[in-house]
Amino acid sequence: MRGGSRRAPSFAFKHHEPAKPTRSEALDYCSILRDDGLSYGDYVEQLTFLLFLKMADEQSRRPFNKPSPIPKGFSWSSLLKVEGVDLEVHYRHTLGELGKRSGIFTILKQHGRAAVVLPDNVLFEGGAGETIRRELLKQADVHTLLRLPTGIFYAQGVKANVLFFDRKPAQEKPWTRKLWIYDLRTNLHFTLKENTLKRSDLDDFVACYFGEVGWDALPRVPNEKAAQQRRPTSRHNRVETERFNSFTYEELTKRDKVNLDIFWLKDDALEESANLPAPEIIAADITADLEAAMEQFATIAEDLKR
Repeated sequence: MRGGSRRAPSFAFKHHEPAKPTRSEALDYCSILRDDGLSYGDYVEQLTFLLFLKMADEQSRRPFNKPSPIPKGFSWSSLLKVEGVDLEVHYRHTLGELGKRSGIFTILKQHGRAAVVLPDNVLFEGGAGETIRRELLKQADVHTLLRLPTGIFYAQGVKANVLFFDRKPAQEKPWTRKLWIYDLRTNLHFTLKENTLKRSDLDDFVACYFGEVGWDALPRVPNEKAAQQRRPTSRHNRVETERFNSFTYEELTKRDKVNLDIFWLKDDALEESANLPAPEIIAADITADLEAAMEQFATIAEDLKR
């Protein structure tokens, strides 16, 4: 979790009964977070932080009674005890402290596995972002990055990724040996309605992830039993393809600010305007995206009326 670099919004919390649904509380805070000077991205980011704190608090209460991953003094309840300027200062300090702890990494148990959805800027931002990337590559086995098409997890136009890593015990030698990156974005065109991303669109990525691509080229022992010649399903048997490339730890750390925003495929749309879709196709895509967005806004509006 990142924090401390942006101006925290000015707001005041109102105490809600624990029984009130978390989703409704999050919608309540939408109006509180609509502070002057906050961009859409910052607005969504701050709301995500608050949801994380609130959900951790809910999970620690009955009937869940789970231990909270949030350090003492930085929980949701700590925000309810202050207001005004003191609240803004404490909120900014909370984001900074949680950012130093590398967020989700501290929640994982030893050898625990995680897949985290991240916007592109998390891959290349300097300052605290660079520090977290360096530490994550050292302390975890960061093995896979899936570059997603635009508008899949965030607002239309916002680019997202899924980062896969395993937590490992402390050691001097970095745990990350090689980061494999799959490009599901370049020269691929998806929309929210007409050409949505389907499970089948991920088949090639899944095959690459589990080392099922190029398995016929692997050496085999003559007369080996058929059961032993089954297709391997291990990410340690991976091979590079047009969309699936690997980068060593040394290559990653030599990049400016440990920038993980890596592409290698030629973007046809950027290289030649002749490769752009026909105007009517572009117009139809925009219309479909706007209609889908309006449906989502209508759903949110109905929730706010409740």
